[in-house]
Amino acid sequence: MTVSSVAGPTRFPLSVEQRRRAVELLGESIAERIGVFELPESFKLSVVVPVFNERETVARVIDRLKRTELPLEIILVDDGSTDGTREHLKSLGADDAVQVIYHERNRGKGAAIRSGFAAATGDVVVIQDADLEYDPFDFWWLLQPIVSGRAEVVYGSRYSQSAHPVSPYWHRAANQFITWLTSVAAGWRFTDVETCYKMIRRDTLQAIQGELREDRFGIEIELTFRLARQSNVRIFEVPIRYDRRTYAQGKKITWRDGIAALWCIAKYAVRVPRRRASHVVDDTSR
Repeated sequence: MTVSSVAGPTRFPLSVEQRRRAVELLGESIAERIGVFELPESFKLSVVVPVFNERETVARVIDRLKRTELPLEIILVDDGSTDGTREHLKSLGADDAVQVIYHERNRGKGAAIRSGFAAATGDVVVIQDADLEYDPFDFWWLLQPIVSGRAEVVYGSRYSQSAHPVSPYWHRAANQFITWLTSVAAGWRFTDVETCYKMIRRDTLQAIQGELREDRFGIEIELTFRLARQSNVRIFEVPIRYDRRTYAQGKKITWRDGIAALWCIAKYAVRVPRRRASHVVDDTSR
């Protein structure tokens, strides 16, 4: 199976009010074709942000999220930070849109994501890194296939029809090899399985949430297999912007995580069966 792709919607930073007016002026059908649409009434997007030693960037990420003007539930999971991030989060003050979960020790990105998933209450859930590599304004673009009822899962692809910084050859080659192997084993053709931006309807996520086990970066592979093997789940890819940071700037994934990803592909290709039961569709987010 091929992962459906979406390309072409506007990247203009329209406000919610501007979007409403554009839909009224152009009509719903034309507006949707250029990526302008209104959200369902009472819609909420849960943003799970795993955080480990990101004191210099986490506040800016929160600010970026709020500037999207989306109705957000921001769930920060501090994964045992030791650089002052934890104290910084505690000093942010009361904010109804922001919830902070603290791990007493560093357990890994996968463990932080699982904690965030368990706390999410929105119609749709998405993962956001606590650095500045990804632009949350792209959430509007990722949401379109879900809100229009064409997908249950949307991946933001860094390498599909979008401009992006040139990565070191070994990094890009490793990513593409892991993506290719996952695609072959899972039966879907992805272009970027290691992307942070995985957006999922919460009812779809709940069907597999209790089965997730990976504590580190292997969660990217496990989550992909468990989603792809569900029956009647439609997966889209949308090109996103990506501003890669260097290891000197705090990038954490290493070649060891690449080796672990290969092990996870072998493990979950065998362990995760293809499901035959029909997927239950909840129309609350449409």
